[in-house]
Amino acid sequence: MADLNPPTWPPAPIRTDRLTLREFEARDRGAFIELHASAQVNTYLGGPQPRADLESTVPEIPDRRPGHFAVDLDGAMIGLVLLERRNVGPATRVRPASGEIDLGYLFLPDAWGFGYAAEACAAVLTWFDSAFPGEPVLLVTQSANAGSMRLAAKLGFVEVERFEKWGAEQWFGVRS
Repeated sequence: MADLNPPTWPPAPIRTDRLTLREFEARDRGAFIELHASAQVNTYLGGPQPRADLESTVPEIPDRRPGHFAVDLDGAMIGLVLLERRNVGPATRVRPASGEIDLGYLFLPDAWGFGYAAEACAAVLTWFDSAFPGEPVLLVTQSANAGSMRLAAKLGFVEVERFEKWGAEQWFGVRS
């Protein structure tokens, strides 16, 4: 599967009123590990990964690749936003031959409830729209994940269908 290959990577940091979206740095490693080891964060993502495994496998600079943004609040990473080209939806996907751009995000529990995810995702989608005009973005989340469902609606994703995968009902939406 091809990666997301924007015209220039990394872009200049994307700034919003409160956040900076940037490439990952060594100072983000602890927060990156915490995101993936947190049972609360990974409730709808198959559960947490063992912290010891993450400590031994996450490189000094985690996830440094096109489409992956650290979300920085006042100099500290509070989450991440990912745009990845892959096929995660149902068999009736929008563009199954080439893979679609899938939006993903994780935020530390202390950052929940302040609108950071909506602000960060909207900024990344705006950047994506200018780098890849007209290309649709999809989002797949468990339909039981009420917070993610609200965020999808706020970001303009429209439900295409629901399907069963990973042991739960999934919601598949597209933003174009």
